[in-house]
Amino acid sequence: MTAYEKTTEQLRRAPETWLVTGGAGFIGSHLVETLLRLGQRVTVLDNFATGSHANLEAAAAGGGEGARERLAVIDGDIRDLDTCRRACAGVRYVLHQAALGSVPRSLKDPITSHQTNVDGFLNVLVAAREAGAARVVYASSSSVYGDHPGLPKVEDRIGRQLSPYAVTKYADELYAGVFGRAYGQQLVGLRYFNVFGPRQDPNGPYAAVMPLWFSGLLRGESVVIYGDGETSRDFCYVANVVQANVLAATAAHPEAVGEVFNVAYGARTTLNELHGLIRAEVARFRPEAALLEPTYREFRPGDVRHSLANVSKAHRLLGYEPEYSVRQGLREAAEWYASPSSMARSA
Repeated sequence: MTAYEKTTEQLRRAPETWLVTGGAGFIGSHLVETLLRLGQRVTVLDNFATGSHANLEAAAAGGGEGARERLAVIDGDIRDLDTCRRACAGVRYVLHQAALGSVPRSLKDPITSHQTNVDGFLNVLVAAREAGAARVVYASSSSVYGDHPGLPKVEDRIGRQLSPYAVTKYADELYAGVFGRAYGQQLVGLRYFNVFGPRQDPNGPYAAVMPLWFSGLLRGESVVIYGDGETSRDFCYVANVVQANVLAATAAHPEAVGEVFNVAYGARTTLNELHGLIRAEVARFRPEAALLEPTYREFRPGDVRHSLANVSKAHRLLGYEPEYSVRQGLREAAEWYASPSSMARSA
């Protein structure tokens, strides 16, 4: 039995109270669904700027018997301290996912990115400390590594950040370190590497590459690759991220507290390879997609050329064992993107 299997069994036997900030978002709603399925009581704090009620409905529907009775939703903003205090009341574990993602968005509007990702994070830390929450697990990002050339990425070697978004996530890590040392607060950071999966929104100017390509190819359109297509990423299916969050919140290893961990699969995929894999999945539903070739454009500013994670630290201290490879995750994601409800949303 894996560490994750043992942890989920323990949670089923002894339910806890959880807060998921950004719980109506892509990653957050998967966390909510899993926790509900484990019999937990969950509060969601979300301002629905990027999250959706549809995501929460899907999470509740997948959460099993009595899920809706165990789910509380606060429509509010982490930039308001009193709202964070209300959300944290009586909560044992905080999974902080609320943020404004996207490198291009932060380059266009660095102030709002800072206010949400830094000021909002500080509010969550203060509210969780005042409420006596046992632990806060917060989402950081692989963008923190910046221009450091080394591969695979290891947690204690970073470079210069290349975007305001990356700076906000590094600032979160610094604040977490200070709160741990100054107040004895239990904090664990997770550096996400290119998370993908169902419910990732293909709409809007800052949509991630996976949903954009799925929705475009399903509509019979050529999709855009920025650069020569040999840029590589360590793509991580969302179920792996859920595992990492649950393990980080409950990890008993004393050295896990106050640390930051890579959360990834641990393998590189180029954008050209990714396009081929997604095209093959889409062709199961739309055979004509097999003939579509990508359109290449100039590299985007702020983008890192290559990314690959070393996940041995998370394995050693958290028991993290990513279950889904990129191919397996794409097969799961394709079913969702090709569903009538998803097609209607992306039309």
